[in-house]
Parts: sequence; structure tokens; C-alpha cells
Amino acid sequence: MKKVGIVGGGVSGLFTAFYLCKAGCEVTVIERGQLDDGCSFGNAGMIVPSHIIPLAQPGMIARGIKWMLSSTSPFYVKPRLDWELVKWGALFWKHSTDAHVKRSIPVLRDISLLSKDLYQELAMQAEIDFGWQEKGLLMLFKSEQAALEMQHEADVANGAGIEAQVLSGKEVQALEPDVEVDVRGAVYYPGDAHIVPNQLMKELVRYLRRQGVKILDNHTVQDLEVRNGKVESVITDSGSYQFDEVVIATGAWAPVLTRKLGMALPMQGGKGYSFTLPRMAKNIKIPAIMLEARATATPMDSSLRFAGTLEVAGTDMSVNMNRVRGIVQSISNYYPGMKVAMPQAEEVWRGLRPCSPDGLPYIGRVDGYTNVVVATGHGMMGVSLGPGTGKLVSELVLGQPASMDCQAFEPRRFG
Repeated sequence: MKKVGIVGGGVSGLFTAFYLCKAGCEVTVIERGQLDDGCSFGNAGMIVPSHIIPLAQPGMIARGIKWMLSSTSPFYVKPRLDWELVKWGALFWKHSTDAHVKRSIPVLRDISLLSKDLYQELAMQAEIDFGWQEKGLLMLFKSEQAALEMQHEADVANGAGIEAQVLSGKEVQALEPDVEVDVRGAVYYPGDAHIVPNQLMKELVRYLRRQGVKILDNHTVQDLEVRNGKVESVITDSGSYQFDEVVIATGAWAPVLTRKLGMALPMQGGKGYSFTLPRMAKNIKIPAIMLEARATATPMDSSLRFAGTLEVAGTDMSVNMNRVRGIVQSISNYYPGMKVAMPQAEEVWRGLRPCSPDGLPYIGRVDGYTNVVVATGHGMMGVSLGPGTGKLVSELVLGQPASMDCQAFEPRRFG
């Protein structure tokens, strides 16, 4: 029986623990904080095989510069003298090409579909209740320019085998009989789904503990003891632990640990915000992305969660209320009947999405070490890709054939 230590108790770490536990491994999860928060808890909860185009794409840098001129825009890079940020930005620019998008589409599609299949399997087994709903996703747009962009994305998706339907404003309204929707149209992805992410995380932790997985929260990893190309022990502020295999799944903080292995892992934390309106008298039925605002709306039982922004500000976890105001202001543009008040700062959840410069996750073994696997860099797709990531990592740890080709996710792909 392999003893596996997983550093990081986010969605990737917990799903890795889930599949390794099912395979009979002795699993320990080490988490720097408490397992009642984190990037996965306040996520929009969208399971999106439709998202096959990476963040690094043509035109994104010009759009990002324009957005930075507004304090309420959905994107912001905090100016600072930081060599890692400069390097990340240069790599992002290098990969913002049509050729990179074309290479990325098949692998993002495959891991997304793998993840969705595993979510469906988990929902049918009823071991964990996480609010699984298969109602699709609406990409709402208001402008003619956005309509042209969305038609192109729909064509790309259909060409890749992901069903996409271009709808008129009237057709969108017909799908949402309980609320007014003011849009030019939408692209509807019927194959997408959604969950309640905080419920998923709590249920996963409860299940893993019942199965005997050791979960060590409030344990900060301070060092890795390395000998002969192997991590011999993981040293925390509460003691040292020995494992046969070590998985690094610490999200935006992963570069801190990989540096101890002599590996630079280009990564920036993309801070996002969400807030949830409880007990909606009239709720939307289908999760939506308000395209021009880059904000999301997800029904979760009788509640409605709004989320958005990508604020690249290192590991700063403070709440920028101007960005939250941008989300609030966008809501009535798409749903005129919803008069949403500005939430208080303490009502706003925030989390850091671990963003790689090419928009692809890092999943794979660390060259030069016989027992270390990295699983991070999923950006805004962490919850969506959680089960697929966990399955792929478990296969790597166990030496089993991979469910898909993971070469594009190689952790050392930037040198």
C-alpha cells in the first residue's frame, strides 16, 4: 500500500485523495489553512466542457490593457516590480496566438469531458451530494461585436465536437420564463452543467475522513527534505511526515514549493470575487456568463451566486470593492428586473485562481524526482476540472495508463 502525501486541500487535492483512497492508498492531505474556505468554495460552480479556448489567445492583451483603465472592469494587473510577473506576462504574450489556441482546444476538451463524465458517475453513485444539475450554460451578449465573437466561438466548439447553439434574444427569454433577460442573444451550450461548490468541498472532506484519509489542516509546509532525487519527508510547522509519493496541489502558492525542488513554475494568482443572494423569489434556471461584463450568474437551489473579475495582484487576499461594484453594476444590464444592492465587504468571498501563462494546467511528474507530482494552474477552471485532475494524478502515482494524453500539461514545459 502506497503512502501518499497531498499538499493542498483544494478541489484538485481532494479529488486526488478521493481516487487514490479508492485505489487502496494510505492518503494524507496537508492544508495550510482550514478546509472551510479556499478558491474552490466560492467558485461559480460551472462545469464547462464549452471552455476549450485558453485564456492566452489573440487580442486578450489589448483587451486587458483597455480594461485596466477602468476601476470597475473585470480585469486588472496590480503594477509592481516583480520579475516573476514580468516573466509570466512575457510568456502569456508569446502564447497568445492562433497556433497555441488550435493546439490547446483538443486537450482542454478532453480533460473537461473526462471531468464531466466523472462528475456524472459520482452523482449517480450518490456517495456525495453536491447539487449536480445538467442545464447547460448561456453565454449572454448585448453588442454586435460580441455577437460576431460568439458566432465564431460557437463554430469552433461545434467543430471540436462540443454542441453550441446560437440563440436570439427572444429564444433566450423563452428559456428564462421567471426573469426578464435583456440581451441581443446568446450561445447556449447544452452539455454544460453546474454544482454547489461549497457543498461539494464539505461533502468531499466528510467522505474522505470516513474512509480513513488523514486531513491535517492548519499545517504549513516549511520545507521538503530531498535525498537522491526523492522527497524523503515533508516538513511542516507541526512536524515532519514521510511518504512514498508527494503531490503538490497548493494552487497559486505552488511555486513556493516547486522552488525548493529547483523548478520555476510560472504562475500568478488571479483573484476573483463572488457573493450569493439567498432565497430568490424568482430565480434564473440556467447558469449564465454575462459576456461583456465577464461576470457569471449561477442558480444554486433557491440562491443565486454572482462571480467575476480576474485581478492579478500576487497573493494579496484583500477585497477590492471597486471590482465588486463592477459585477453589481453589470447585473441589471442583463437582468433588468434584478435590483441588486452592493454587498458589504464581509459578504464578499474572494479566492486566488492559479493561472499559468498559457492557460493550461500543470499536471505531471517533476523531472529529476522519482516521487513528486504537480497538480495546479487550472485558472478559473479548478472546480470544472477537479475530478479529471484527481483521476489523472492518481494514475500517475499508481503507474497506470493515463485516461488521456497529458503531455501538454507537463510542469516543466517552460524550462
